[in-house]
Amino acid sequence: MKRVLVVHYSQTGQLSDILRSTVAPLEAAPDIEVTWLPIEPVTPYPFPWPAGFFFNTFPETVYEDVDPIKPIALPANSDFDLVILGYSVWFLSPAKPITAFLQSPEAKTLLAGKPVITVIGCRNMWLSAQERMKEQLSALGAHLIDNVVLTDSAHSAFTFISTPAWMLTGKKGPFLGGVVPEAGVSQEDIAGCARFGEAIAAKLPTRSKGDTAPMLSELGAVSIFEGLMSSEKVARKSFLIWGRLLRACGKPGNPLRGAVLVLYVAFLFTLICTVVPLLAVIKSLIKPLAKASIARQRAYYAEPSGEGRALLGAAQ
Repeated sequence: MKRVLVVHYSQTGQLSDILRSTVAPLEAAPDIEVTWLPIEPVTPYPFPWPAGFFFNTFPETVYEDVDPIKPIALPANSDFDLVILGYSVWFLSPAKPITAFLQSPEAKTLLAGKPVITVIGCRNMWLSAQERMKEQLSALGAHLIDNVVLTDSAHSAFTFISTPAWMLTGKKGPFLGGVVPEAGVSQEDIAGCARFGEAIAAKLPTRSKGDTAPMLSELGAVSIFEGLMSSEKVARKSFLIWGRLLRACGKPGNPLRGAVLVLYVAFLFTLICTVVPLLAVIKSLIKPLAKASIARQRAYYAEPSGEGRALLGAAQ
């Protein structure tokens, strides 16, 4: 009997849906036992988000100054054969409750020496968050063997409207009379996650301990958007600079921090509306001259599962 642990935090419920679809074939397998471990903040984050609270969360998220989570009840037998770690992306970083879990002593017990599959649900930018996740997993002695990413399939111009509207109102849309599609990962894509669970269910029972080879290659686990690679680097640097400044202004609720936060929000929207699309255009223009470099970057960010889709038709 192989044992699988599913660690997750989902604020909107979307990531929970993704994980349920992914894990369902494992729960149906007679030779696999699944244990769910939801991470719960001591003080739940509100949804929908109040606008001020949402933006005030960003400095501490980026600098991994986390809020306390409820005590983690370790299973009687913590020797799992596989850990599936589901997380969403907050300000190009893993969501704070997941970071809090990774900082806990229980994480070391559960993850050290274990193969881990990360599952991400987000708007479209996840590269920076996964880079940080890789570092944290490595520090815990875990082995990242696969990464699955589900993003909003609508054009980024639409998700720039729909995602904030969903976060701040709780309504997924469609918006503007149907011009802007519904926010979030599509139900079709969520249902399609069953292929990952089927692949794991087929391979895990015969894997030996210590095997760190990917199980989800050629199943379309990730897609890299070249135009966003440079944009993420710029945005990440700006988050670190503004985050440091805001933290220097005091805790949330400090009047000075509130005033600087207004400037940051104006800067952020200017950045998204001007620099991000400009970088995407520049990237497309230089692509013929930097094919090899871009290909290396794509391959790196797509690891360990890769962008291959050769088995996608067979899985569906």
